[in-house]
Amino acid sequence: MSVDLRALRRDIRSRRAALTPAFRIAAAQQVAARLSSLASMPASGYVAGYWAVDGEIPLLSWQTSLGSDRIYCLPVLGDDDRLRFAPWRSGDALVSNRFGIPEPDVEPTSLLDASALAAIVMPLVAFDANGNRIGMGGGWYDRTLAGVRDRQPRPLLVGAAYELQRVDAIAPAAWDVPLDAVCTESSVYIAPTAE
Repeated sequence: MSVDLRALRRDIRSRRAALTPAFRIAAAQQVAARLSSLASMPASGYVAGYWAVDGEIPLLSWQTSLGSDRIYCLPVLGDDDRLRFAPWRSGDALVSNRFGIPEPDVEPTSLLDASALAAIVMPLVAFDANGNRIGMGGGWYDRTLAGVRDRQPRPLLVGAAYELQRVDAIAPAAWDVPLDAVCTESSVYIAPTAE
C-alpha cells in the first residue's frame, strides 16, 4: 500500500495547527515531563532540541528543566545540507535561516557535529510506534544522522510530537534513520530495537 506523503503531511499539519493554545501549553509540559523521565535520557552532555515552528510542540519547558549538567543546543543549517548544533540559552543571539527558522548566531567553527551530542530531540510530522518518522520532507535529520546511525555510542534519538501525529505504520525508506523513542502528551513509545 502506497501512502501519499504530501496528503498525510498536509492533513496532520492542519490538525496540529487547529490545536488550542491552552492544549499546546499543557501538552508541552507533559512532553517535557516524559522526556525528563526517559530512562535512556543522558544525565549530562550536549542535548539538542529545536525551535518549534509550524505548530510543532515547543520544548521550552524541557529546556528549562535540564539543569547544569546538560547543555541545550539548537540546530544550524549547513551549506552541505546537514545540521550542526550550537549551545544556546534564552537571550543568546539568533538569526533566521533560509527557511525563516531562528538559529544561534555563532561562528561555524564553534558548531558541534551530531556525533558530539548525547541526545537529539527532533520534530516530526508523523510517527509510528516502531520509531519511524516522517519529517517535513527535506531530509535534514536523515542526512545529518546517517554518519552516526550505526555507531556506538551514538546520540539518543527522540521525537517530540502530539498524539494526533501518530499513524498506524510508516514504511521507512533505506535512508530513514529510526528514532529510539517518541514522547507525546499522553504516551512514550519506545522503538522495539531500542529496548
